[in-house]
Amino acid sequence: MNPRATLSTARRVLQQLRSDPRTLVLLLGVPCLLLALLHWVFDGSPQVFDRVGPVLLAVFPLTTMFVVTSVATLRERTSGTLERLLTLPIGKLDILVGYALAFAVVALAQTALVSALALGPLDLLVNGSPVLLVLVALLSALLGNTLGLLVSAFAATEFQAVQFLPAFILPQLLLCGLFVPRSLMPRTLELVSDVLPLTYVVEAMQRAVTVGSTSRTWTDLLVVAGCILGAVALGALTLRRRTP
Repeated sequence: MNPRATLSTARRVLQQLRSDPRTLVLLLGVPCLLLALLHWVFDGSPQVFDRVGPVLLAVFPLTTMFVVTSVATLRERTSGTLERLLTLPIGKLDILVGYALAFAVVALAQTALVSALALGPLDLLVNGSPVLLVLVALLSALLGNTLGLLVSAFAATEFQAVQFLPAFILPQLLLCGLFVPRSLMPRTLELVSDVLPLTYVVEAMQRAVTVGSTSRTWTDLLVVAGCILGAVALGALTLRRRTP
């Protein structure tokens, strides 16, 4: 990898995002709006918000980062930008890591805003570690970012990229243990959930807000980090180098 090429790619993507205020509103504002709406829904039952809110604090950023990253990356593919980059002496990982770094900056800003809202005005009760809560939310956003980079290779249009949300994210949401404890699921579904990255995000968040730092919490976080790195590596394999 060439650090200069990677940072140059990240800088270009950030400049494009800065010139697109609607995308920035979607990335930074929508998760905050959804969390505030959830708090309003459970206004009369704060204990329910304290139980569900932390999990959705991870799910909302993952979802928005997945959609925006997959669409933005697909636009780069279909416009020929990636093809032109691949004619240059720049590594495929430089390109993918550059994209990932650019969206990681946005993910960091998104996580900071959502976490500040939850722990501040919305008064989310955390018996465990607020620091771990923020860390899990950030890793979740980064996971959405890298998964979006990966699935963009399998879509031909931006509409198809958006369709990957119900096809790729919603099944994970149903099986992650948010609605039904995984131990109560049919054994087949429980085994499927064992290989879904969102499962480990949800379990890490649940432990972060209840018991804080434990060996199991850090194991879950390491699995999520491994999924992030794996998605970047697989995404690099989808890039085909062209000769000038």
